Amino acid sequence: MTALVLRLAGPLQSWGTSSRFNRRATDRAPSKSGIIGLLAAAQGRRRTDPLEGLLQLKLAVRIDQPGRLERDFQTATKRGESTPISVSTRHYLADAVFLAAVEGDADLLAGLLDAVRNPYFPLYLGRRSCPPCGEIGIGLRNGTAIEALAEEPWAAAPWYQRRHEAPTVELELIADCDPGDPGAELVRDEPVSFDPEHRRWEWRSVRRYGPVTVANAYYEAREHRYDARDDSHDPLGVL
Repeated sequence: MTALVLRLAGPLQSWGTSSRFNRRATDRAPSKSGIIGLLAAAQGRRRTDPLEGLLQLKLAVRIDQPGRLERDFQTATKRGESTPISVSTRHYLADAVFLAAVEGDADLLAGLLDAVRNPYFPLYLGRRSCPPCGEIGIGLRNGTAIEALAEEPWAAAPWYQRRHEAPTVELELIADCDPGDPGAELVRDEPVSFDPEHRRWEWRSVRRYGPVTVANAYYEAREHRYDARDDSHDPLGVL
């Protein structure tokens, strides 16, 4: 089994699975619909194109930096008029970082890795107003999506990692599972069609695993610098 690991980071992200009318919410972790849409855009598929191949991928997401929830109140008017024709409240995640792994056929995933590194369409983190920063395609890993995320180094921003004064950190992991698994939850974000005339989603089962324990590289580097500084300075050495 092979897994493709993606790093999803940016100033803003928004992964809504329950948006209705003028209220656009966001989940606390990337949705499968959003990630499949990102991969389809990277390949150059249009919204009316079928999603064969992508729908069989299994997904796991690790929350490396949860970010903070932000709310934006938006209005829209026609030129020359003062009365809004649209009023909406939109929610975003600011300064969040996630690692996502999709599990499936090795040849398909190799093509997807090349696509996200050289995308046909611009890539977004849930909404068009949320461009990513940094490289998205981390690489291919042997094993399942869960196994891949259990081994990946902590991908949070350096400033965020420096705040944690511990050698390890525990990270939440959410992944696809069988409906009968203990702790399984239902979410409606399995895409069937992105066609604007007939968008469709199905239910899928997910489970919260973990926490996954990973090393804090900045803690180790700080300890090494501290030890080196102590060894190099001995005020009584001349005696």
